[in-house]
Amino acid sequence: MKKIALVLFALLSLQLSGCATTTKDSVSGVKRSQFMLLPSSSVDKMSAQAYTETLQTAKKKNTLNADAAQLERVRTISNHLIAQVGVFRPDAAQWNWEVNVEKDEQVNAYCMPGGKIMVYTGLIEKLNATDDELAAVIGHEIAHALREHGRERMSQAYVQQFGLQALSAFVTKGAAGGAIMQGAGMGSQLFFALPNGREQERESDKIGLELAARAGYNPDAAVTLWQKMGAQSKSAPPEFFSTHPASENRITELKALAPKVRPLYEAAKRTK
Repeated sequence: MKKIALVLFALLSLQLSGCATTTKDSVSGVKRSQFMLLPSSSVDKMSAQAYTETLQTAKKKNTLNADAAQLERVRTISNHLIAQVGVFRPDAAQWNWEVNVEKDEQVNAYCMPGGKIMVYTGLIEKLNATDDELAAVIGHEIAHALREHGRERMSQAYVQQFGLQALSAFVTKGAAGGAIMQGAGMGSQLFFALPNGREQERESDKIGLELAARAGYNPDAAVTLWQKMGAQSKSAPPEFFSTHPASENRITELKALAPKVRPLYEAAKRTK
């Protein structure tokens, strides 16, 4: 009974110590407490390694940054967005940000933990995306990284799969480290394979919209972006939809959010 009590106490302690909000409150109003058990340094390291492997594979296929003008456009937009991340979390301004474009028909983009951005040419070309629309989607992806949604999902997966086993090892001073690494590896797979939760998507919509507005990009473009995505899905759903579910409700919410951040957009336009 004493051992069980210790395990339960450890579980409660980890839950309490792992709860925090990763970003500062702002116009978008995102301040949900998150469960973060795995250390950000470990998740960032895994992400950087996976990103490097992705770049190496693309290089071998001659699909990495194949169009210099396209790359410059994406990096310019991304850098304008990155310049605003300090509003939400000052430490993110010091991340080792990377922005690349892969020649691929997927209508997709992502930003891994630690600021590793990839945009597929299908997103640009198939949607005939404007700069404002690209800012909307890249801002949304950056928001996932700022909120550390990947680490949040990995932490949840770790507890679900290894919780009591790992905690028991921890309490008895056993080899908890191995279980943590297993859990982290599984979480890394989940980062790519499973969609974000509904609330995580809402948070990224809100922060992404504000981020784009602060960078001087029209917040209304988020609506036209999703409308274009919806038109694409009539034939074959874009890869983006596998991790970013779209709906009329989402477009309605974006339309409601736009007026809140429009003053930021107007102010940013005046200083450009």
